[in-house]
Amino acid sequence: MNTKEYLEKVKSKEVSVVKTVEKILQEAKNSPNHFTAISKSYALEQAEKIEKDPMGKLAGLPVSVKDGICVRGIESAAGSEILKEYRPPFSATVINKLEKEGAIIIGKTSQDEFGFGGFSVNTKKIPRNPHDITRSCGGSSGGAAGFTAFTTQPHLALGESTGGSIANPASFCGVAGLTPTYGLVSRYGLIDYANSLDKIGTIGKKVSEAFLGLYHIAGYDEKDSTSLPQKILPEKKIKKIAVIKESLEVDKEIKDVILSKIKNYDIISLPLIKKYSIPAYYLIALSEASTNLAKYCGLRYGQTLPLKGNFNEFFTEVRSKFFSKEAKRRIILGTFARMSGFRDAYYLKALKVRTLILNEYKKAFKKYDVLISPTMPIIAPKFDEIKKLSPLENYMMDILTVGPNLAGLPHLSINAGFKEKMPVGIMLIANHLEEEKLRTLGEEIERS
Repeated sequence: MNTKEYLEKVKSKEVSVVKTVEKILQEAKNSPNHFTAISKSYALEQAEKIEKDPMGKLAGLPVSVKDGICVRGIESAAGSEILKEYRPPFSATVINKLEKEGAIIIGKTSQDEFGFGGFSVNTKKIPRNPHDITRSCGGSSGGAAGFTAFTTQPHLALGESTGGSIANPASFCGVAGLTPTYGLVSRYGLIDYANSLDKIGTIGKKVSEAFLGLYHIAGYDEKDSTSLPQKILPEKKIKKIAVIKESLEVDKEIKDVILSKIKNYDIISLPLIKKYSIPAYYLIALSEASTNLAKYCGLRYGQTLPLKGNFNEFFTEVRSKFFSKEAKRRIILGTFARMSGFRDAYYLKALKVRTLILNEYKKAFKKYDVLISPTMPIIAPKFDEIKKLSPLENYMMDILTVGPNLAGLPHLSINAGFKEKMPVGIMLIANHLEEEKLRTLGEEIERS
């Protein structure tokens, strides 16, 4: 039973919401590290109410939430020890919107600390790929994509992307991951990584499920200064598509899987994106991250230690103990890039390069409706393979996903096929607010 059928049967009271929620909570408990917190009593309480009175367009739909999105009263730690046991007194705008339509929050899913990583290994609770538990789910929304692939019940996952954190795990787990236009979905209640890049999106087994979620969380929010007043543009016929030439410099088997799923396409070159997207992205993202993480000092949020010494000594002791090695690395890099004397040479220059990358995409969209590439250059790696990667090799895994994230463009990753019995993702990129083109082409590829 797909999600659409389930929602119709909830309305007509042909299925039990309580039994569905009980089943999915059991799956959440048995899943390979996909959850950091399961809200059993809260979910069942909501299920009982909705079963009696199924009000709302999403009445009875179980929803899992990435750990970095605040849910009132439920631990929201963004995968970090420094925020352990933080239970926000409010919910993110997206949560309020979903609950207003009758959706049921079942828990928080595992992620890389503050979104810092592509494999969801930079956290205490590492989620495992349901296709092969010796492999990564991808990151940073690893638990969200992993559980979407794992569950047998109707379900929607909320994820978040800064440089590819929805598309990446969607590719590794073989599900549909939708990253919307920057500003289309409110970021109020999202624990920051990089303000000018963060986007809340949706993950479903199929394209239709990911879009069902988007339609209910999109919209202007006065609480978010980056929120767009514009809406998703009406659906238009797709006339021309193009494959990004540079993205095909991957494993031949992955390339063949991608090209087998599309027809009547051109091949175009986007050289700036290949050459500059990784350095521009990491300079911008880490500069913003180092600023955002300064507030975690042991005085207001999360973990603390006994007060002793002066502020700098206390601040240093708390952050040294509770931030991971990767978080410290990114804070140091970001702080250096925005220091007096280096800001012009690195951070501001990266912002100018970002504009050039956006213009390169815009030029392509004057001729083409959708741009296509593999989502990831590899299939989900084994955990012992990840341990051998250097920090730079880890960062280079984002080579195909950071471009559309830098430009704030909507993109969709869906399963195109398999290599070594593991999913291979195909990524579709559209112009700002043209998500409907992604839905049209994505569903066409799914049917094929």
